[in-house]
Amino acid sequence: MKNKLKGLRTKKGVSQNDLALALSVSRQTINSIENGKFDPSLTLAIKMTRYFELPLDEIFVYED
Repeated sequence: MKNKLKGLRTKKGVSQNDLALALSVSRQTINSIENGKFDPSLTLAIKMTRYFELPLDEIFVYED
């Protein structure tokens, strides 16, 4: 699954570490998600939608 996390994060002006702290995960988790190496759990994806105040489909792009 592709995502727009890096762009959203940089647009908001927060570091990977700051985002990780806000979402209660490690910086490595944020890095892995941004690089497409890891898909977040549903719980983490919902936390991201609340943090960025965006619907899920504006953060993540599902591809078959």
